[in-house]
Amino acid sequence: MKKIMLLSLITAFLTVSCNQKSKDETAASSDKTEKSAELYACPMHPEVTGTAGSECPECGMELTDKVAQTTAAYNEATPVAVANEESSAITATGNVSKTAFPTDAIVSNYLNIKNALTKDDSNGAAVAARNLLITLNSSSTTSVDTKSKNKYNAFVADAKAHVKHIGDNAGKMDHQREYFSLLSQDVFGLIKTFGTKQTVYQDYCPMYGEGKTGYWISETKDVINPYFGSEMLNCGRRIGTVK
Repeated sequence: MKKIMLLSLITAFLTVSCNQKSKDETAASSDKTEKSAELYACPMHPEVTGTAGSECPECGMELTDKVAQTTAAYNEATPVAVANEESSAITATGNVSKTAFPTDAIVSNYLNIKNALTKDDSNGAAVAARNLLITLNSSSTTSVDTKSKNKYNAFVADAKAHVKHIGDNAGKMDHQREYFSLLSQDVFGLIKTFGTKQTVYQDYCPMYGEGKTGYWISETKDVINPYFGSEMLNCGRRIGTVK
C-alpha cells in the first residue's frame, strides 16, 4: 500500500514538472518569435529594414532603430528589405512627389558648412550654419500636403537644433563636426523624401565616430573629408548618388 502511494506521489510530481517545463518552453518560444518579428531600420538609410543587428547593405551599419509594426512592410523570406534605385522615392515618401518641395537652398547652405569644415574653417562653418538657420526659419510648406508637411516640420525641428550647435560654437571644431554628422543624417533624409535639383553624393569615413556616424553629403565626386580636414583630407569613400 505504501509503495502504491509513493509511486502515485512521484507520478504526480513528474506530471507537474513536465507541464511547467512545457509552459516555460512555450513562453520562451513565443518571446523568441515575437522578438524575431520586430523590425529595425538603419540610422542612415531608414528605408532599409530587417532584424536587429543585421547589416545595412547600403552602408554596413547595424540596424538599430526600431520600426513600428503598424507601418512596416516585412517579407519573412528576406531578412533585409531594400528599395532599389528606381523605387526609392516611393518607398521613402509614400508616393510623395519629390519635386513638391524645394530643398536646393537648404542643401546649398549645408554644403557651405561641409566645405568650411573640410578647410578646418570653424568660423566659416559657424557663418554657414547661421545662414542655414535663416533658410530653415523662412521656408514655407504651403506647396505640400499634410503628410509631407509633417515630415518636413520634423526635419526642421531636428536640423535647427544641430545647426544652432554649429553656429554657436565657432572655434570648437570637434563640437561642430559632431553636430555636422547629425545634420548630415537630417539632410540625407530630406533629400530622400523631397529630392533636389543638384546632383549630390553620400560619402563615408570609417575612421570617424567609430565607423558609425562618419557620413556626409557632397556635391563633388572627389572625397574631401569634413571630419578630419587637412589631417586626413581624402580619407573615406563615395557610397553613391543620393536621389
